[in-house]
Amino acid sequence: MAKKETERKEAWFRILVLIITGIILMIWRYLIFVLVVINWFVTIFSGKRHKELAMFSEYWNTEWYKFMRYMTFVSNKRPFPFSKMERMSRFK
Repeated sequence: MAKKETERKEAWFRILVLIITGIILMIWRYLIFVLVVINWFVTIFSGKRHKELAMFSEYWNTEWYKFMRYMTFVSNKRPFPFSKMERMSRFK
């Protein structure tokens, strides 16, 4: 019975995560779109991608992935700002 109650509380908490993290990620998505366009032009004109812009974009990719896994009950690992921000890929 205790596990059932814990799962129920976690399901209710996901609504809060949906609202807070969802808003943050949606706003952040527009910034990422602008950075993608900037990085595209930097790459075309300089012949090299801007590594820092790509790394910043990877944070969004990772947090979006964690958010979707959490919201679909695949994982209990909470996304930013309810956990430490991280990125899955490392650029060289």
